[in-house]
Amino acid sequence: MQAHQRTFLDLAVARDVLRFGKFTLKSGRISPYFFNAGLFDSGAALATLGECYAETLLASGLDFDMLFGPAYKGIPLATALGVALARRGRDVPIAFNRKEAKAHGEGGMLIGATVRGRVLIVDDVITAGTAIRESIDIIRAAGGTPCGVLIALDRQERGREGGRSAAQEVTAEFGLPVLAIAGLADLLDFTDGHPALAAHRPALLAYRDRYGASA
Repeated sequence: MQAHQRTFLDLAVARDVLRFGKFTLKSGRISPYFFNAGLFDSGAALATLGECYAETLLASGLDFDMLFGPAYKGIPLATALGVALARRGRDVPIAFNRKEAKAHGEGGMLIGATVRGRVLIVDDVITAGTAIRESIDIIRAAGGTPCGVLIALDRQERGREGGRSAAQEVTAEFGLPVLAIAGLADLLDFTDGHPALAAHRPALLAYRDRYGASA
């Protein structure tokens, strides 16, 4: 596990973003863990999270020109990443969308920089892929080219149909790489030997065995 992945998971546990127990997901599955990125809700937490996103992105070598944050959670996440990249000497444009078009003022669906070039979508997780598909449509309609998706956590579990995960489905459908700070496999490594979390590892392993996506 990379240092930034451990930093991310430590932060997620400390902020109660990542919780363990029994949680009913929208899919109806009973998950032994739950991830709520909305609880990265302080300046310090977002600053650290932005650094973790930046480390993941830069390590990938992905070529991009700007960031796009889908409303709503993607907005602070893309912003945090943009700040982290600027600290590294790369100042990139950032745009995001409204849920509803604004009829007054500047109007329209988009806020921020003009969408152009290779656009990286930044979000928390991919569940059904709906938000990503909407983002791809928005970016293309504005004249940009989606170049990839960067998320915080990849649950790495298959969808209701087939053996692929939501992230794998996005790659298969659109040909876009999906990068994640950490995935279920990293979470399993993180809990292994962890004094406070090791007890949850058997449930995580059982969940992966039952619902894990094909490689």
